Amino acid sequence: MPPINISKLYTVDRYITEQEDLHPEATGEFTSLLRDLMFAIRIISRDVRRAGLNDILGLTESTNIHGEMVRRLDVYANEVIYRAMNHSGHLCAMISEENDELIQIPSKYKRGKYILAFDPLDGSSNIDVNITIGTIFSLYQKIDINNTNEPTLEDILQPGYRQKAAGYVLYGSSTILVYTTGNGVNVFTYDPTIGEFLLTYENLKIPKKGRYYSCNEGNYFKWDDRVRQYINYIKTPGIDSDKPYTMRYIATAVGDIHRTLHYGGIYMYPAEKNLPNGKLRLLYEVNPLAMIIENAGGKATDGKNRILDIVPNNLHQTTPIFMGSPENIDELMLFLENKHPYQLMNKITD
Repeated sequence: MPPINISKLYTVDRYITEQEDLHPEATGEFTSLLRDLMFAIRIISRDVRRAGLNDILGLTESTNIHGEMVRRLDVYANEVIYRAMNHSGHLCAMISEENDELIQIPSKYKRGKYILAFDPLDGSSNIDVNITIGTIFSLYQKIDINNTNEPTLEDILQPGYRQKAAGYVLYGSSTILVYTTGNGVNVFTYDPTIGEFLLTYENLKIPKKGRYYSCNEGNYFKWDDRVRQYINYIKTPGIDSDKPYTMRYIATAVGDIHRTLHYGGIYMYPAEKNLPNGKLRLLYEVNPLAMIIENAGGKATDGKNRILDIVPNNLHQTTPIFMGSPENIDELMLFLENKHPYQLMNKITD
């Protein structure tokens, strides 16, 4: 089996350029932005590989807006992305998990029409024990791209369907970039010997149904009864031929989503009694992942609404999340609506 699942060798730079050539109205700004971001990713990947040798492991003495202890590698990755992107001339603002407020572009640099939302290092709890971590990002445009004033909250708080691009990077056994511009999902693998990301999967599609589920089942008793009913159903043998499902959980969202994209199934982080609005952040975690899942043929919901239709009300808004193969999500929704035959047969209600 060939190591690369495509017929031609493409670097990420060449692929982005060729895709832009298909759009005569393109200005080159978008391509330039992605190249700057890929430069930052290469730097982060290099230093993640050397973590433990370069004094960037461990905690800082501060907490972020979510009350979480900030790790030194979080701060480092955040700074690398900021410094690589703030002078491009194509951004008008950035938002990050590690910054309480909107990140303004310094006045000495030209401002553009794009807004970058990013989680510099997803999976913080795994950083110090050498388990897969990642970076999540997405790009929006200002509502009025001809307005040269500083962006307003309306420009920032846009629903996910207005994203112009979204992606994530996995720092695992290899460094992998997955991104979409709304026309399919492409996967690139970093070759450190030549310093390039090479296309390894073009137009990746999620299986229509999978037998894997991914969640922190330690929170089982904090979930809504209907979510617990669904979990009980998919892990009970003998109900039908494809049960029980197999649980896989890394606790790094991009790692769990990446597996789900390839193997199918469902990833979830439901609301909890102490977190009624969920834990994952809508703008810079959930929206990018939802855009990727949908462009691969999957579905993403908060249990009631399509994720990409949710209009944010603040920079760090959180949401429950269920995403994955379309048939798995459809099955879950029957439980959430108390319409699944298993519930009706056993007279289970909420």
